Amino acid sequence: MADYRKMWEDLGMDLETHDVLCEVLPQAFSDVYLSQKNRPEGMAFYDFVVSEIHGVRPAELIEHQKKGGKVFGTFCIYVPDEVVFAAGGISTGLCGGSQFWVPGGEKALPQTTCALIKASVGARLDATCPFFKIADMYIGETTCDGKKKAWEVLSKEVPMHVMDMPQMKRPKDFTKWEEEIKTLIEVVEKETGNKVTPEKLAEQIKVFNNKRKALKRVFEARKHDPVPISGKDALLMIQIAFYDDPVRAAEMANKLADELEQRIKDGVAVFPKGTKRIMITGTPMAIPNWKLHHIIETSGAVVVAEEACTGTRFFENLVDESQTTIDGQVKALAERYMKNNCACFTPNEGRIEDILRYVKEYNVDGVIDVNLKFCTLYDIEGRDVEAALKKEGIPVLGLETDYTDTDAEQLRTRIGAFLEMID
Repeated sequence: MADYRKMWEDLGMDLETHDVLCEVLPQAFSDVYLSQKNRPEGMAFYDFVVSEIHGVRPAELIEHQKKGGKVFGTFCIYVPDEVVFAAGGISTGLCGGSQFWVPGGEKALPQTTCALIKASVGARLDATCPFFKIADMYIGETTCDGKKKAWEVLSKEVPMHVMDMPQMKRPKDFTKWEEEIKTLIEVVEKETGNKVTPEKLAEQIKVFNNKRKALKRVFEARKHDPVPISGKDALLMIQIAFYDDPVRAAEMANKLADELEQRIKDGVAVFPKGTKRIMITGTPMAIPNWKLHHIIETSGAVVVAEEACTGTRFFENLVDESQTTIDGQVKALAERYMKNNCACFTPNEGRIEDILRYVKEYNVDGVIDVNLKFCTLYDIEGRDVEAALKKEGIPVLGLETDYTDTDAEQLRTRIGAFLEMID
């Protein structure tokens, strides 16, 4: 990693503690990623991003601020990035995926809060992540009770706007979400000093649609047997796309997809044909949470899809580009984002329909439904997911885990036994 110490110091980061993270991450990444054989050349970009994870993109965000721009930190795929960019701002994902930040979060939150929320809060309170220090404003959402209270903690540190997420999908709930997006427009206009015009919003709708199309191309390649890319590498692409520049994210994903499509033509694969194909469903896996993928793919199987926020939900469904007024564009945004089937909704049959559809599309041999410990929503919904899969005769394994490695061997044993029982 290049020397960004002066930048981190200017941000008021705890450099001594941050040094510990910087020492650990390279080895962890090497063990999980660089140990893979025959990786696509296009993954070199993503390897570089990880090697400079607290440097290159943060420096770009700071340069944007120096020019008078604003940076907005987000935590959920329901927040419409198009609005932020249309106002001349930059949005960047902030979810924490490392156990390193969890103790900091437990200073303000109960231990019985999920690791993702505790890590996100801890990264800010302990001043060990530049992204959390750079953002001028955070945009939260009410997708779970733990997050609702976490926003109260973080609002004492950074200006916070919370979008009130509907919990059902009735016509009036779509209307409510339109109003929430209109309110967000007012908030970002005030923060940036720039007007969100129909022309600017139309431009950004196209930018983010292009990003979604590019990410989907990579996932389409994963449907092939043998697969031209590991599940770990596809996950890394998605994780980085959460905070990278959207135009660059689309460009690099398209470049990777071009290579994968050529690999398919040339018969180049990372796993032999007939390798057991696993889909992961459930809670999101924020960077650097690679544990489950690594265990699965070093146990004789390959992950071919993720029904998760760090997976299909991130890129499925495009925003209607034909609208030419703010009202029409807001309605189109609301309709697209409300199509995501998060466990916060009741009822949520749409998510099960998605899972069953993906099983067929990705030719899945078995499903691993993962719940991040203390995530009540996905834990409860996991029972319906397992029942639906078993009814269709699809092998399924329900797992609960967190960010620590203490359960790694137990997980490896259970996953190994699951793979053996798959025909």
